[in-house]
Amino acid sequence: MTESVNPCSLHALTLEDLERGLVNLKQPSYRAKQIMEWTYSREKRVETWEEMSNLPATLRSMLASSHPIRLPEVITVSGSNDTTRKFLLRLHDGELIETVLIPASPALYGEESDRRTLCVSSQVGCAYGCKFCASGLDGWKRHLSADEIVSQVLLAERVSGERINNLVFMGMGEPMANYNNWLQAVKILNAPWGIGLGARKMTVSTSGLVPRIRDLADQPLQIRLAISLHGASDEVRSQIMPVNKKHPVAELMDACAYYADRKKQMITFEYILIEGVNDDLSEARLLADRARGLRAKINLIPYNTVEGLPWKRPSESAQEGFLSILRDRGIAATIRREKGHDIDAACGQLRRRISSPDPSCSETPAMS
Repeated sequence: MTESVNPCSLHALTLEDLERGLVNLKQPSYRAKQIMEWTYSREKRVETWEEMSNLPATLRSMLASSHPIRLPEVITVSGSNDTTRKFLLRLHDGELIETVLIPASPALYGEESDRRTLCVSSQVGCAYGCKFCASGLDGWKRHLSADEIVSQVLLAERVSGERINNLVFMGMGEPMANYNNWLQAVKILNAPWGIGLGARKMTVSTSGLVPRIRDLADQPLQIRLAISLHGASDEVRSQIMPVNKKHPVAELMDACAYYADRKKQMITFEYILIEGVNDDLSEARLLADRARGLRAKINLIPYNTVEGLPWKRPSESAQEGFLSILRDRGIAATIRREKGHDIDAACGQLRRRISSPDPSCSETPAMS
């Protein structure tokens, strides 16, 4: 798969990109800060060049042609009994993506927490074929450009009226496979002239693309890393995650150690518990060893049955037994309970239901 940073849409440009473009047009570079203020300040956030009233009309016309403002269309907003909200967005070429706004969990963050987490997509579909995931069931279509990633945050804030203060790149697709566009978007989301969200308020999840984990470790941004592990041994992980055949567990652990050492951060292992596949207590003991070596924390996620797939969720007693093994060995571990079950909040679930001729299709609900 190839990728490149999209230089066209305004929301794909950094301040430096825009300053260089203005100089090439023989325009003063200070206009770039004016444009970014119109684009990202919460008091403005205009959606057309015409609204940027302190720019000359001729400049607005030129920039509208070279750098269009290209926000996706909001197709549906699904509410939830637990206030999770899912946004179905149509891109300029008609493809559909999803982003999910998740409220704070009082059990984790306290009753007074104002944490608002947005789960952001990075691709249309996914090519990595994890056996339990809805995103890849229809295959991979294309990467999202940087502006399409940034726009998910802008639209979620506009429609919800709430300020997003936490981002997780755990939506549709594999962010590390779309590394250049994703990193460009992160820079815009982090910059004081952009969204202004701290890097430590962003978490990227990967199925285990080892070279990109190492690349990200060498970046100065303090992005948090989560690994979709789901198996502590090669034998188990390879059953449900094809990427493991290219990057086995030992290689992945080495990359995680490199990341943790460079960033001085705690890594998170995401682990979906699937009955008879990865819930054996011997796997729990090995998982504890993996986590201890990295001082990683573990999020256990009970699997939710998908129609047409053979996997099942373990019993609650089996879940608690697995968790006890981890905690008894001194590992920071929790069982995550899903939100948004009533709004098809899993990555790719609503998109497939809307675009599928079979209205009964069902996928795994989202976790939080």
